[in-house]
Amino acid sequence: MQTPAVSSTYDPQRPVNLLKSLAIMRRGLGDPTIRLTATDAWIAFITPLGDATLHISKMSLNDAAQFSAWGPGAQWAIDHAPDLLGKKDDWASFDQRDFFTALPEIVQRQRIEHRDLVLPRTHRLFEHAAGAVLEQRVTGIEANHAWRWLIRHHGRAAPGPVPEGLRLFPQPEQVAALKRWDWQSARVDNQRAQTLNRLAFAASRLEWWATHDLAEKKPQASGAGTLEAALLAVPGIGPWTVAETLQRSHGSPDHISVGDFHLAGFVGQALTGRRIDDTQMLELLSPFAGQRQRVIRLLLLSGQKKQSFGPRYAPLDHRGR
Repeated sequence: MQTPAVSSTYDPQRPVNLLKSLAIMRRGLGDPTIRLTATDAWIAFITPLGDATLHISKMSLNDAAQFSAWGPGAQWAIDHAPDLLGKKDDWASFDQRDFFTALPEIVQRQRIEHRDLVLPRTHRLFEHAAGAVLEQRVTGIEANHAWRWLIRHHGRAAPGPVPEGLRLFPQPEQVAALKRWDWQSARVDNQRAQTLNRLAFAASRLEWWATHDLAEKKPQASGAGTLEAALLAVPGIGPWTVAETLQRSHGSPDHISVGDFHLAGFVGQALTGRRIDDTQMLELLSPFAGQRQRVIRLLLLSGQKKQSFGPRYAPLDHRGR
């Protein structure tokens, strides 16, 4: 028997644009875990209490949001839904006069134009970390193919009366059980497959961190551990993957995807008119420490483009590997 829907209403008390704010959660336009428009969002995910589908309806920027959820994890989804609309995303220090006037003019303009942007916090670590691992050292086309393949072949249908094709990412134990031919069909090389396998085995240990703040520490045998340290302890996960994860799971306002193939060049082009490398990007953004991800998200909304030179990076075929 289908679990009855749980519903609630939340008023963010500020304008919130669903497309602008939640698009970071979508891995390609064909992502089976999310359907997103200007007025509503359907999101399927695993909670500590089981599978859930969350529907968010918000007819205009300043309207209250209507939440509905289905599945064993419905109540958990409802309880945490306001964080997707920025309940814990505080821009006060960013908008403080001394800080704001020190920002590059293009960032100031984008902040004024995009007051409806919030950084969502999902409280879901494994799913976002797995998606980031799939994106390591490959094109977006390859990563999105792998993401869709894993969900369609090893995920589950989302609970409730949902849009056709809405599904959940596989559970950690399902990922850990995948065979070599599964990874080959998903076009995932052995290195990324091994990292995902290790991540799956560490998922239960990482679960404690999912609903805790980034600054919190956890007593351990050798001192105090942090969420970032816990993720970095998984072989194959580095600072880029950590940043890509925490931008989604915790709405991190500061983590930058250092090592990204395009990011430093884009930031340099937008702020200085020329390409720069990671070291130069970190130096350029250092005055805005604590808010650097906000700066980048606003730059990404500016319409600026990085100049392209040379041949495109071609997708690889992993079926014979």
